[in-house]
Amino acid sequence: MFGYNEEQIAQFGLTFGVGAFMLYMVFIIVQLARESKAGRFGTFVLLLVLGFGLLGFAAKGLIKYFLR
Repeated sequence: MFGYNEEQIAQFGLTFGVGAFMLYMVFIIVQLARESKAGRFGTFVLLLVLGFGLLGFAAKGLIKYFLR
């Protein structure tokens, strides 16, 4: 498709698609904090706890990059 093979398309999707999805998840966490009137500390706790999984996913990518 357009001169790209399946592996290149999958790599693009994993790189940018998952990155965009992670940014959308941060937006959802901030909206959740705003709607629940969590305040500054509550927003920080929500971003820390719920965003910790996102950090783990990003760390996995960095570890894979440096181990190559």
